[in-house]
Amino acid sequence: MSLPEDAIAVVGMAGRFPGAPDVPSLWRNLLDGVDVVHDYTEAELRALGVGERLLADPAHVRAGGRLPDVTAFDADFFGVTADEAAAMDPQQRLFLEQSWAALEDAGCDPAAFDGLIGVFSGASVNRHFLYRQFTGDPDEPLVPGFAPDYVAAQVAYRLGLTGPAMAVQTACSSSLTAVCVAAQHLLDYRCDLALAGGVSVTEPRFLHTPGGLVSPDGRCRAFDAAGQGGAYSSGVAVLALKRLQDAVESRDQVLAVIRGWAVGNDGARRAGFAAPGLDGQASVVAEALADAGLAPGAIGFVEGHGSGTVVGDAIEVAALAQAFSDDPLPPSAVALGSIKTNLGNLDAAAGAAALIKAVLAVRHGVIPANLHFERADPDVEFGPFYVPVKNVAWEAETRRAGVSSFGLGGTNAHVIVEQVAGEPPRPASTGWRVLPVSARTPEALRQARMRLADHLEAAPLTDLDDVAHTLTAGRRAFAYRAAIVCRDLPEAVARLRGLPQDAPEDLTRAAEAWVAGDEPAWPAADGRIVSLPAYPFQRQEV
Repeated sequence: MSLPEDAIAVVGMAGRFPGAPDVPSLWRNLLDGVDVVHDYTEAELRALGVGERLLADPAHVRAGGRLPDVTAFDADFFGVTADEAAAMDPQQRLFLEQSWAALEDAGCDPAAFDGLIGVFSGASVNRHFLYRQFTGDPDEPLVPGFAPDYVAAQVAYRLGLTGPAMAVQTACSSSLTAVCVAAQHLLDYRCDLALAGGVSVTEPRFLHTPGGLVSPDGRCRAFDAAGQGGAYSSGVAVLALKRLQDAVESRDQVLAVIRGWAVGNDGARRAGFAAPGLDGQASVVAEALADAGLAPGAIGFVEGHGSGTVVGDAIEVAALAQAFSDDPLPPSAVALGSIKTNLGNLDAAAGAAALIKAVLAVRHGVIPANLHFERADPDVEFGPFYVPVKNVAWEAETRRAGVSSFGLGGTNAHVIVEQVAGEPPRPASTGWRVLPVSARTPEALRQARMRLADHLEAAPLTDLDDVAHTLTAGRRAFAYRAAIVCRDLPEAVARLRGLPQDAPEDLTRAAEAWVAGDEPAWPAADGRIVSLPAYPFQRQEV
């Protein structure tokens, strides 16, 4: 198979989003057109500590995307003491958990990985710390868990990663810029696998101002005539990246391929520090296309920054049109969307969430509908772009998408992602296989078995060899263990749920020996890494 040069493989993805505890749930919500922005009751706002002056302000926006259990964490899993966990920024706890989940999705046990693993993180300001400082004990000490600087360092320390670990802070474009920095580090052989993404935890403490970033009802109407901004939301998104050649040689799953990227700044070519710049945005899109060696006509979908602001959307579309002008395209040739219409603005995590949406779109061949779009902004010249109001079946020889993320202060990032070339067919696996499952606690082991059974039942076309290979070669073996022997997926589902086994004695003995603590002694499965349910964290309030 001929591989594009200097390409980066997306080999794993993980995240928690408003209304979606993981990436598969996010994709279902996108396809179902679910608006997950929450309208807070006054009782909920008071429970969050929102003060009377803000509650009485008619401009207060009582909406946003929220995450459940933000104050809960599986501290024991990561070797974090109760005091350390309580002092950590919730954003660090979330990013730490989802970094592990992304590694598991990539089939990588960091303790067994032969190479350097880097971490590149973006995070919002630690509002949790600020609220506690100004409404609680002002003498609370500063610890390494309080600042965005330490998000990547915490992951490196807790997971034993020795590649570059750095914070990438460019406001709303932080996480997509982190992806670009990680990709360049991979190409420069500064690391061999990279985790890149962002996290943001926020609360409904924002005011609507005409022409500002936050809409009166918290809904983002990107590219619509009624756009007035959106709501800020909480969420975390992490991608695992490898050099494409390495991923193919390791038989990793390749969810999509990053072909090109670029990061730039508007400089002084804008009306003010907080204003977007047309030329700067156009330049970064054109540079990413050139880096990928592609003409604009190769792009079928742009996942835009799409903040829904009056000025921002108009400049973004004009910049796209300028970047695409060298390759004239007919009207409605390129779909234009924004995940903010579903989730709200994830701030430092927004770009990584947008990239995950684009990866899923090129992988599955569906462009999700843009919510809240009724009438195109008459001040925006859309040219070859159109905003889909229903899911679009994406039929193209090679599906490619551009992803934009623009930060307050003018740092712009753009990434080009394309679908994976088709893999040659192979015979369906037959014969007996051992599926090992392990966890750090008995309850986590039970949940891991049930989650895997549910997953296999919902994905009956999954290859059993891929499942066996992923569980054996791509997951860490913890102290509490179980293993089942099976010939096909229905049998695997039944036995994971506890039905009695009747299997060959040699494999049964090998499985029992592994459960007792030995190394795997069964024949290796001729499989590839595939996405399976992540570790079931046992979160407790901190």
